[in-house]
Amino acid sequence: MLLAMDIGNTNVKIGIFKGDKLASTWRVSTVASHTADEYGMVIYDLLRQSGARFEDIKGSVMSSVAPSLNYTIEHMCTYYMGKKPLVVDHRTELGIKVRYENPAELGADRMVGAAAAYKFYGGPVIEVDFGSATTFNLVTAEGEFIGGAIAPGIKTATESLVHTAAKLPRIELAAPPDIVGTSTRSCMQAGIVYGYAGLVKYLVGKYRELPEMKGAKVVATGGLGELIGTVEPDIADITDRALALKGLKYIYDINR
Repeated sequence: MLLAMDIGNTNVKIGIFKGDKLASTWRVSTVASHTADEYGMVIYDLLRQSGARFEDIKGSVMSSVAPSLNYTIEHMCTYYMGKKPLVVDHRTELGIKVRYENPAELGADRMVGAAAAYKFYGGPVIEVDFGSATTFNLVTAEGEFIGGAIAPGIKTATESLVHTAAKLPRIELAAPPDIVGTSTRSCMQAGIVYGYAGLVKYLVGKYRELPEMKGAKVVATGGLGELIGTVEPDIADITDRALALKGLKYIYDINR
């Protein structure tokens, strides 16, 4: 079995692979103060639920945008499974060529998402990740990552709005019945959901005008991508919530 972990700013996505099959997936909170033992016991319980044990894990791979947790997770893997994880960074073989001014600045999540989108869906491809940040990652037909964009995530922007404007309430992230809000709550939902749909639609449209991105597929990932899809179902050609974990497995295989 292979243990794959995508460490984000909000959640840690965890998956175990039996051969090439993604057998189980989980999400746990990203908590910088947690120790290796605390994460070890969480993963021990999750594995046990799926009928697995630490002894069954023959390898591990991780990507991270939360540097404060890197040592903790690496130590947890080494101590509990006896396997130091492959940690994805700009020096890792990705199966694509990175054309970026400073590859060391490129987030591991973007590397993994771009590599996975190209591997599993071909190029040219625009991978849109709806996470703590909303990221756009462009890969040409020749397998070259040429850049993209980073915008605030939907939940991140909503929380910022609530904290900044004292009279605005916390709201459920859901599509309102109409684009014209008739209450504070529905006005916020309209602005956030339809606003982000417009942001994504505009950027995707501009990217598809680039000569190297003509006819590009759009692959959406991240939990909130489905929310945007409820108001603009044609934005994404493919929605793959397990893209990051599948990408980590692919990168592990080509680096093994």
